Amino acid sequence: MMQFTHTAPPPPPLQPNGHGLGLGLYLDAGARRVAAQQGWAGSFIPSTSKISLGNLNSTGCMEQLLVHCANAIEANDATLTQQILWVLNNIAPADGDSNQRLTAAFLCALVSRASRTGACKAVTAAVAAAVEPAALHVHRFTAVELASFIDLTPWHRFGYTAANAAIVEAVEGFPVVHIVDLSTTHCMQIPTLIDMLASRAEGPPILRLTVADVAPSAPPPALDMSYEELGAKLINFARSRNMSMDIRVVPTSPADAFTSLVNQLRVQQLVSDGGEALVVNCHMILHTVPDETAGSVSLAQPPFSLRTMLLKSLRTLDPTLVVVVDEDADFTASDVVGRLRAAFNFLWIPYDAVDTFLPKGSEQRRWYEAEVGWKVENVLAQEGVERVERQEDRARWGQRMRGAGFRELVLGEEAAGEVKAMLNEHAAGWGMKREDDDLVLTWKGHNVVFTSAWVPS
Repeated sequence: MMQFTHTAPPPPPLQPNGHGLGLGLYLDAGARRVAAQQGWAGSFIPSTSKISLGNLNSTGCMEQLLVHCANAIEANDATLTQQILWVLNNIAPADGDSNQRLTAAFLCALVSRASRTGACKAVTAAVAAAVEPAALHVHRFTAVELASFIDLTPWHRFGYTAANAAIVEAVEGFPVVHIVDLSTTHCMQIPTLIDMLASRAEGPPILRLTVADVAPSAPPPALDMSYEELGAKLINFARSRNMSMDIRVVPTSPADAFTSLVNQLRVQQLVSDGGEALVVNCHMILHTVPDETAGSVSLAQPPFSLRTMLLKSLRTLDPTLVVVVDEDADFTASDVVGRLRAAFNFLWIPYDAVDTFLPKGSEQRRWYEAEVGWKVENVLAQEGVERVERQEDRARWGQRMRGAGFRELVLGEEAAGEVKAMLNEHAAGWGMKREDDDLVLTWKGHNVVFTSAWVPS
């Protein structure tokens, strides 16, 4: 998880009234500078689209400032960029309220984008001393630490709980269960699944686990042990539940739609006796497969879709079940302002929620918000295949799954009941609702994460 500690750019000189830019500042992304010697706090020729910032601490104003800053960076307008960066730095401290902390993360991401793209060279030169040495520190969790960290919030547990209930129902009666774990959380879902399978009325199945190792380009959280070490712990845990288990770790990459993993699964099917249930568990990782807006896959006409290729490849394996869990957001806009608006209006949720379960200044809170900050930086500052945070909303993933030859299953009352019981362990504000056949996690009524279950049509 990333910790952003960029130093603020130097403040502008004060106006004769001593108030600097002041609360009366008007910003216009298309305005022209009157004179270069007026520097940071120069006047602007007003246009027909002048925007009064009013209360600088309001959420809407912060979003508008970020949008103007992004537009100024894209237009290579160094003076306007410097002005807005200074204002944002002063109204959005990294240890402020949830909206200020969210804005601070976006500010760091915009500085990073300016540095990476070479836009506004005067700005990047001024902040280079802050950006260059500010290492992005990834906290590497032990397995126990990561399990406890994930338990802090239902963000991941919601998908685990709903998916495991669907999996147990789908594999009933199968003597061998093969789980393909495509996830970013390092098999943290599997111990609970082992417990559930071990208590089956017909007895525990033989469990085969295939894990996608997507290091070193994987998004956080990071684990401080190898998958071989983690696998040994899981096998010992399964043995303690009287279950036979084996694990295969396949180095693979979402950048090529997990081609090596899919090929390995095909080989395994050739030597299988056909008596196993194949379950593909996709937990917040499908969106890291490049979509059609990534430069490397948009050369063909029409754009070639690696996501479609992956889903159709999974369909050829004739799986017993495919579970898709992801955030119900859309970060696929080709322009940075479109992504900024979408991300700002979704990622306020973790910053708002964290205030209910972690105290200010706690180590776990720094880890938690640094992980969100990593996502913000990736959405805004990265392009091409390096931008892995390309979430699509629930409806779009449904279209993709149906187009690849799957039909959706209704997540039943047992899954819903398990989710409700889990949510009772967390702070008020979290909820669950049904949309079509999916279960959706909500925070204060806003969609957060969806879970859907699919079988070959």
